[in-house]
Amino acid sequence: MKGHAGKILDIDLTNREISTIDTSEYEEWVGGHGMGTAIFYDRVEDKTIDAFDPDNVITMMTSPLAGTGVPAASARTEIQGISPQPYPTEWFNRSNFGGRFASMLKYAGYDGVIIQGAADEPVWVNVVDDQFEIRDASDLWGLGTWEAQAEIWSEVGQRGWNQVDETRDSGRTTQKPAVACIGPAGEAEIRMATVQHDAGNGAGNAGFGGVLGSKNFKAISVLGTGSIEIADPAELLEARLWAQREYSYDHDEDIPQVRDFYSFSRSPGEGDLGGVVETKARPQGCVGCHNTCRKRTSSSHGNESSCVEAVYYSGFDSAKHGETTAETAKAADIVQQMGFNAYTLNAGLPWLEALHEQGVLGEDGEIEADLPWDSLGEASFVEELVQKIIDREGIGEALAEGNARAAEEWGRLEQDLESGLLTLFAWGYPQHYDARTEVEWGYATILGARDVNEHDFNWHVYWQPHISILTGEEPPVSAEELANIIEESTPPHNVIPDYSDGAIYSEVAAERNSWHRHYSRFYKQSALFCDWAFADFTSPYTDDKSGITPEGEERFLNAVTGMDITFEEGMEIGRRIWNLERSIWTLQGRHRDDEEFAAYNYEEPAPGPYYLPAKVDGEWEYIDTGGRKLDRGKVEEFKTLYYQEEGWDTETGRPTRETLEELNLGHVADELEGEGKLPG
Repeated sequence: MKGHAGKILDIDLTNREISTIDTSEYEEWVGGHGMGTAIFYDRVEDKTIDAFDPDNVITMMTSPLAGTGVPAASARTEIQGISPQPYPTEWFNRSNFGGRFASMLKYAGYDGVIIQGAADEPVWVNVVDDQFEIRDASDLWGLGTWEAQAEIWSEVGQRGWNQVDETRDSGRTTQKPAVACIGPAGEAEIRMATVQHDAGNGAGNAGFGGVLGSKNFKAISVLGTGSIEIADPAELLEARLWAQREYSYDHDEDIPQVRDFYSFSRSPGEGDLGGVVETKARPQGCVGCHNTCRKRTSSSHGNESSCVEAVYYSGFDSAKHGETTAETAKAADIVQQMGFNAYTLNAGLPWLEALHEQGVLGEDGEIEADLPWDSLGEASFVEELVQKIIDREGIGEALAEGNARAAEEWGRLEQDLESGLLTLFAWGYPQHYDARTEVEWGYATILGARDVNEHDFNWHVYWQPHISILTGEEPPVSAEELANIIEESTPPHNVIPDYSDGAIYSEVAAERNSWHRHYSRFYKQSALFCDWAFADFTSPYTDDKSGITPEGEERFLNAVTGMDITFEEGMEIGRRIWNLERSIWTLQGRHRDDEEFAAYNYEEPAPGPYYLPAKVDGEWEYIDTGGRKLDRGKVEEFKTLYYQEEGWDTETGRPTRETLEELNLGHVADELEGEGKLPG
């Protein structure tokens, strides 16, 4: 397959050896999540080991599109392994980051990295083209992520300017190495530690930084000077021009005010969602991306931070200072440098504040805690709290295990989940979007192993109409137009985006979630199209208001790889990946009874307003779904419909032999049967 570099680095930390395997061994999985899942399945004999077991294998996989110039698909790296963050079970899990790492790894000649075993002392790995070695990291251990990368940059250096009389693959480059590393949070093996790259690219929401810390693995640096062979370079360039001409942001066009809530057509530099208040800044993006969703600022505060890490502290900052200040960006910098997942603080800080105001948490409370509450709103508060967690000092000892496990230790888990004081909606993960309203987000989370964090429908069904209605404007696309566009753009399921009370538990919802799981597992996490650009259902630039999905994904993938597959055939690969992953969870003990929401989703009404499309009395309209509670019995009915849709056993939620053999996974069915976990 074109687009692949041809080899995968295979790092054995226990024996301090590095070798390679041929990418072709796993080519049927294309890249990213598919390859990582298959490698994990083959390498980890006992899938029930815990996340910090040295036999846990971590994969860092790119895709055929990485480093090729495909817009919003040239820079993602998918990380997988058993994750310490989910509660109560440490499921096989995933995370993902952008930046330069994936393309540089490809230019060095590798499609991914396998990390297994554990070193007896801190190490880092240096890769320069076909040269690789394991180095002593004692001088890097204890450094923040930014300092550690700077030390490696100075040690590895650059390779000089590419002279005009030399070939493109001459071994020279103007680029500095791309480094993925852990910070003090990972070294301390806390459950929400991230893997960081450059200033603001982080693989959070799985805790793989802590797993690498347990392996004494500080960093991997890659510097590549090669290139990637493309199946049809002319078609790739033509596809880029087509995408730019038809769908990309145009500064001169009068586009709707919700311009920041499109996917492929997003305006540049707005991914920080207002958390970076500095006016002297320029857009910054990953390799090959046209969206350039982040910022670089003149002061450096908040550089490259986006979305939640850029805004998780803005509410406290505004309460303290009357407006968002530079303290919000400084708080983002703290978590980036410590290698700490901001999402844990996004739910944890309001919870801790509420417990403090109730007198439960404090110097004289049931939960003893010495925190500087007078400075809440200053970045120094975050710095002190995060340091206590990393040092496992005082309240930090419990919080280092994550909010759910801390609440359990304090005897508050059940009551705080029931009341909604602690908004961990499933698997101990902080609520991202509300499962009571935007139900496919919640369903995908309980059917997976983490906050799903996939915005495919979110921008189009929620943000665009919601912001428009709240500001007194007409949504850029009517509910009926949106329903028609999404139905036509989502083969083979042809999804109906109906969020009415009855439809959210129906076959319509089951089909929507099945499409979403298969699409994400292949196009988003294996081919590695960026979540903030794909799926792209609506565009302000086209006459019929439709986006680049599904034509774009198919066109770019075939131009690079020469696969010549249809969009629907890609979806079928996604279904195969989803079933292999489901089988791993089954081997870990997953049962349908495990897949449920936290109690507040059934007991407390969702805050509103929350506008979504729905078909009411035969007519499409945007309705306010705020105030809705989920019905526990009907959620169980949805699960049964969904398992039927996937061809799984409805009593256990586990894949059947018939389904696995249909997907050429008969050997997986054999293992499930051998472990007594194949439905009878």
